Parts: sequence; C-alpha cells; structure tokens
Amino acid sequence: MPNTSELWTRDEVADYLGIAPGSVRRQMSRWGIERTDTIRHPHSGRALARYSAAAVKAARAAAPGQGARTDRA
Repeated sequence: MPNTSELWTRDEVADYLGIAPGSVRRQMSRWGIERTDTIRHPHSGRALARYSAAAVKAARAAAPGQGARTDRA
C-alpha cells in the first residue's frame, strides 16, 4: 500500500494543477489516473478521493503545453 504522504486529495491535486476542484475527476479520467482510495473528511465526514501524487506529477510532465495543437502531425 502506498505511503499516505504520497497521496493527494482532490483539493491538493487542483492546487497543484491550477484547476478548479470540480474539474479534478475529469482530468484524472483523461489521464487514466484512478483514485487510490477514499477517506472521510475529519470534520465534515464527506468522502475525499485521493490520488497518487507521483502519477499526477508524471501525467502533468508528459502533457503538452497550454495551447499546443495536438490535432496536427
């Protein structure tokens, strides 16, 4: 099982990528990254998906830059 320090919540992923928290699930799906586990928020009790920080960093590094024309060869 991965070390918990290597797992990021949706909000941490959003901060790292500079996107809205509501967009994280869609972006992870595009990149083929599945949630590692789900925990409960300690105060609100809501479910929090967690993702591998290493997988998120690797996918971002491999992604083309903003405005890249990926439709051309």
